[in-house]
Amino acid sequence: MKITETSKFLSYVLRHQPQSIGLTLDSEGWAQIDALIAGATKAGRKLDRALIEKVVETSDKKRFALSPDGRRIHAVQGHSTKTVSLTYEEKVPPALLYHGTATRFLDSLRAQGLIAKSRHHVHLSADPQTATAVGQRYGTPVVLKIDTACMHERGLKFYQAENGVWLTDAVPPEFIDVEG
Repeated sequence: MKITETSKFLSYVLRHQPQSIGLTLDSEGWAQIDALIAGATKAGRKLDRALIEKVVETSDKKRFALSPDGRRIHAVQGHSTKTVSLTYEEKVPPALLYHGTATRFLDSLRAQGLIAKSRHHVHLSADPQTATAVGQRYGTPVVLKIDTACMHERGLKFYQAENGVWLTDAVPPEFIDVEG
């Protein structure tokens, strides 16, 4: 498997469908690397420790982390599986954060705000460039500027994943402006 294909596969099984290869994650999303390799092999995917380590160390978005002993791996955020409930330390966010999406979702976002849907949290970026790159995955990109200082003052909580992505439960519409 190539690096990008392997990263997508790891995202799928470690964030969303571990059971698709018979993998079990603990409550923090950790999987035994040997079990991951065995499950991938049974599912017809060639995966080895060296390739997994290469994906972890070369990922520009730092989606995955290895345990200190190198025996386990987990996705650092973005889970939709109900068996995983990562615990993050609450943090004070910067005054503004950004969210990338597609223009076709603007009307809904203006009415409902940002909601986690199948994921555990809404993901926010520290800079508009990252948000733009995220938005491009869904169509014509648009960057939303989030007034996180005001949200935090009103008691809404923020967390930061190991890879720097900011997380919150939801963003009500009154805290969203279209960047531009």
